Amino acid sequence: MAKRSIFEEVAPGEARKPVATGVIDAAQSGARGAIRIWLMVLFGLVTLMIAVGGLTRLTDSGLSITDWDPIAGAIPPLSAADWDAAFTAYKGIPEYELQNKGMSLSEFKAIYWWEWGHRFLGRFVGVVWALGFITFWAQKKIPPGWTGRLLVLGALGGLQGVIGWWMVASGLEGERVDVASYRLATHLGLAFIILGLIAWYVLRLGRTSADLLQARRVKDARLVTWGVVLVALAFVQILLGALVAGIDAGRTWAEWPLMDGGFGPPDPWMIDPLWRNFFENPGLVQWIHRTSGYAVFVLGIAAWFIARRSAIRTLRGAFTVVAVGLLLQIALGVMTVLYSAPWHLALLHQLAAVALWTLILRATFLARFPPAQSVRT
Repeated sequence: MAKRSIFEEVAPGEARKPVATGVIDAAQSGARGAIRIWLMVLFGLVTLMIAVGGLTRLTDSGLSITDWDPIAGAIPPLSAADWDAAFTAYKGIPEYELQNKGMSLSEFKAIYWWEWGHRFLGRFVGVVWALGFITFWAQKKIPPGWTGRLLVLGALGGLQGVIGWWMVASGLEGERVDVASYRLATHLGLAFIILGLIAWYVLRLGRTSADLLQARRVKDARLVTWGVVLVALAFVQILLGALVAGIDAGRTWAEWPLMDGGFGPPDPWMIDPLWRNFFENPGLVQWIHRTSGYAVFVLGIAAWFIARRSAIRTLRGAFTVVAVGLLLQIALGVMTVLYSAPWHLALLHQLAAVALWTLILRATFLARFPPAQSVRT
């Protein structure tokens, strides 16, 4: 075969072959946009479920349904006989005997609908996930490497249902009038893990694979570390908030920054054995939640100061938003304590935790995958 010059002219009439570009992204794209929208819907539904779950706890409705039937339980009582059976079952648990004895059927219905709505919403989230996943999988629209990630979301959702019943079961026997606080913390913690994974997936799907690969090479390792530590400490604070809610600790010691005139609770070790105080002593539990909140705030402000020196404008903005969110959340927390945790402030405090959790994850993501920026800016 004769050698050809690299400067050889194209013969007249010879067509140039178009250069194929974007081959990697084309092969790995799938239905990234559609899956991202589906995940955003799931994010909104999980956030709504957290809010409804918070109201269920604040209205003392969580023990109104005394059995767990994932299928038939989706149908509420439809007749007077059904309502009588549900009410009779409720009368057999400690909460009725110790706290609500003598309540009317209409009062029972009010708390029943909160718990039923929370469980129904959980089933609805599962259906939305299943329909979306099956549709994308059947049409072979899931990008390579994403099938396992999306399956994990479904598995965690199923586990959340099991943990929800495990939590409720803790209040059906003995002398409890509420669910065990540590089980409530487990239930809420898993909800935030699911929410965090969805948020991270939405952020990843918003960028092309090539873009993420390129961005990872210029990541800000120091801010990634700060972001990860902030995520971890914020998660601990969320769990502590659930412990506070589980024993109504937010409605005790309605003063700030002191507690009964001192820095800490007056009797932090009044329960025996000692370890139970960390879960059941309202003063100590609230004090730990306060102290952890201060730590999250200080860490977040420190991360913001470091991010201010970043050359990436978007990264500076992301950590600035986190700092503002921390200030607002601290203010909401103080107001919730001072007013003894009324339901509207307590719910707003919980939803602000969802927003702040998402903002911290976004800042961490941008530190790991900085967006491209013009040299001029």
